[in-house]
Amino acid sequence: MLRITELKLPLDHPESMIKTAILDRLGLSAEHLINYRIFRRGIDARNRDSIFLIYTIDVETDNERAILKRLRDDPHIVLTPDTTYRFVTRAPKDLPSRPVVIGTGPCGLFAALILAQMGFRPIMLERGKEVRERTKDTFGLWRKSVFNPESNVQFGEGGAGTFSDGKLHTQIKDPNHYGRKVLTEFVKAGAPAEILYLSKPHIGTFKLVSMVEQMRATIESLGGEIRFQSRVDDIDIDNGQVRGVVLANGETIRCDHVVLAVGHSARDTFKMLYDRGVYVEAKPFSIGFRIEHPQSLIDTCRFGKNAGHPLLGAADYKLVHHCRNGRSVYSFCMCPGGTVVAATSETGHVVTNGMSQYSRNERNANSGIVVGITPDDYPGHPLAGIEFQRRLEAHAFELGGKTYEAPGQLVGDFLAKRPSVALGSVQPSYTPGVHLCDLSSALPDYAIEAIREAIPAFDKKIKGFAMHDAVLTGVETRTSSPVRIKRNADYQSLNTRGLYPAGEGAGYAGGILSAAVDGIKVAEAVALEIVRNLERVA
Repeated sequence: MLRITELKLPLDHPESMIKTAILDRLGLSAEHLINYRIFRRGIDARNRDSIFLIYTIDVETDNERAILKRLRDDPHIVLTPDTTYRFVTRAPKDLPSRPVVIGTGPCGLFAALILAQMGFRPIMLERGKEVRERTKDTFGLWRKSVFNPESNVQFGEGGAGTFSDGKLHTQIKDPNHYGRKVLTEFVKAGAPAEILYLSKPHIGTFKLVSMVEQMRATIESLGGEIRFQSRVDDIDIDNGQVRGVVLANGETIRCDHVVLAVGHSARDTFKMLYDRGVYVEAKPFSIGFRIEHPQSLIDTCRFGKNAGHPLLGAADYKLVHHCRNGRSVYSFCMCPGGTVVAATSETGHVVTNGMSQYSRNERNANSGIVVGITPDDYPGHPLAGIEFQRRLEAHAFELGGKTYEAPGQLVGDFLAKRPSVALGSVQPSYTPGVHLCDLSSALPDYAIEAIREAIPAFDKKIKGFAMHDAVLTGVETRTSSPVRIKRNADYQSLNTRGLYPAGEGAGYAGGILSAAVDGIKVAEAVALEIVRNLERVA
């Protein structure tokens, strides 16, 4: 097949215009066109009053070679790449031990799924509960201020991505098309088929819950095993080689290959690894607040007269500002038509995050407005970033009144450096609730200064971004892992054979899709290593 990229059509074009545009671009008559399918559809909204759809289309014709030769100077007409996923190996009949996957977030799920599909019958260990029970516990915090430190937004089946917007786009390089494998498996698990072709696909929390359950069932049907409420408290390491994992109940599971996909909030696990001598280093991350505006404001600013068009949906944004003090401020995890959620994993702490349902039809838009920080801001120890996060989160708990309410402030008051005493036109979505105060002590001075400079700069790009009644809630501290568990080219820990750090918690991913792709890569590395070791013994 031939692939046509950058095929630009008006927002309200009839379907027949796609075929006409294909024929025009290829210089074909209709009888030579056998079939076509849309591989990608994006939106060009740079001019909000003249919005276009941008297509990538795979075309089947009866004379592909002649077309390629005739149009060889057109960079937007190429052979369609083969995106078929192929397994790197198959499990031998007699496995000496089964690989263990710690964590059931996107990375862990795909590591286990690929291993299961290759016949390695992985054992998955999850400290939290299965996704339905976990959802009840999470709602317990949101609705009743009752917190469960082992079952919450961060811990439990599906990982932190379950309570998010479910964004499925990434900027990672993916020459092997692993991302296509991820999307295909998601569709098999119940995701809408449109995620295969939308340029910025998303799923939403409720759909993610049922998908995670279906993926679990698939893994189990292939011989995998999933154990919930099975926190790993220790790893048995003998002369630099993993020999097993020790659960909180005292049970030891003997294994030589462990995929560590624990997510960015497994602080006790990071400490255990450091104490066991596994190489861990501090890495940069970001801190800030959540900001909420009326979604209608963002829609109008982004789409103008086209706001509300069904193909456009709720508008998003992506913003960045480089400040005079040398800091960078940017929007993070923007959730159109979503809610701000309580995302702590520790008692007596307040953490914010954002999520959306598939419909994205809530009244507010929200995103993190965060400041990049580096280990220079928390020097002295590989785990110093964790303690830095904890101090901010514990202080946010104090500012919020010690009830798991989030400290909040109107943007106008934040910019004017005065406490907020009453809400305006924007009603914050965070539950258990928002306690109005002065946020100036919620972050280090350099971060407050940077955000105060950035918000008016963002207002120049999205008029109304600095509106007085927009609401800031704090704090956003879990943008990414504060540590990196470094690995070699074979995906194993620098100094611990058989340990495969993976995904966000290990510092190698930054979202659902990138974490899932990393899980595939690590699963392949585990499978190949197992087979090589057996061949050496034989």
